[in-house]
Amino acid sequence: MRLTMRFAALSFCFAVLLSFSSCAPPIQGSGRNNPKDGLRYVWIANGSFEQGCSKFDEDCVSNEKPAHITTISKGFWIGQTEVTAAAYKRYSAATHRQLPPIPTFGDTVLNAGWAKANLPIVNVNWQESKEYCEWMGGRLPTEAQWEYAARAGTAAATYGDVLEGAWFGDNSGLMRIDAVAVKKANPAGYLGYLSQNKSTFHEVALKGPNSAGLYDMLGNVWEWTADWYGERYYDGAERSDPMGAPNGQARVLRGGSWVDTRNTIRLSIRGRREPGTRSVDTGFRCVW
Repeated sequence: MRLTMRFAALSFCFAVLLSFSSCAPPIQGSGRNNPKDGLRYVWIANGSFEQGCSKFDEDCVSNEKPAHITTISKGFWIGQTEVTAAAYKRYSAATHRQLPPIPTFGDTVLNAGWAKANLPIVNVNWQESKEYCEWMGGRLPTEAQWEYAARAGTAAATYGDVLEGAWFGDNSGLMRIDAVAVKKANPAGYLGYLSQNKSTFHEVALKGPNSAGLYDMLGNVWEWTADWYGERYYDGAERSDPMGAPNGQARVLRGGSWVDTRNTIRLSIRGRREPGTRSVDTGFRCVW
C-alpha cells in the first residue's frame, strides 16, 4: 500500500513536470505558456541587484538616484513579450470589455482593426492593464520586479547593442536617423519628423532578447508598472520587495519606446503618466 502511494505521488509529480510546473522551484529562464491569454512567461528567480542609475551612465537624471541594492525575495513569472493585440482581443472576447481606440500617429493608422496580431497592444490605460493581468491570473509588475527582470544580471545601462535590442526613434521608421540630433535641431517638429518617416511600434520579439530570454524590455512601447511614481522615491525606498510610493498622481512607466531618443533607452529610466492616460507608445506585460 505504501509503495502504491509513493508511486502515485511520483506519477503526479511527473505529470506536473510535463505541464511546465514543478515539484521543485522552476529554473531561471525556463518558460511556460499561460492557457488563459496564450502568451509565454519566463521564470525569474529571486535575488538581489543594484537598482537605479547604472555605473558610468552619464544620461541618468535625479529620479534614478541613488543607485541602491534591492532584494526580490520571491521568484516570479513575467511575460516574455509585451501583451499583444491577439492576447488582448482574446481577453476582450472573454470578458466583453471594449478594445482600446485604434492607434494613429499623424495621418497613419498603426494597427487598423487590431488586425496585426503580434503588435503590442497600446492605447491602454493603467486600470485596463491591471484588469487584464488580473484576468490572466497575475498582476502588473512592481517597478523593482520590472528592472530586476530587465537587467537579468547586467549592471550596464543597456543589454548589448541598443540598436540590436530595441526599437526607438533611430530605427523605428523607414530610414535610420539620429533622433537625438533631429530633436535637438527642432524639438517642436520632432514627432512630425517621425510621422513622416513612418515610425511606429513593431511586432514583439523581432529584436534580440536579454539574457533571461525577455524581448523588448527596452524600446518598442513604454510599459505600465504597479507602482505610484515618487520623484525622490529612491531616497528612502524599501530595500526588500519595494512596492513604490504609497500614493501619487502618476504611475511608473519603464523601458522607453519607439518615439524616444537613444538616451532614454536605458534600464534605469523612469517614466510616468497619469493612470487614465492612453498613448500609442504605451503598453504593458504581466507577472504571476
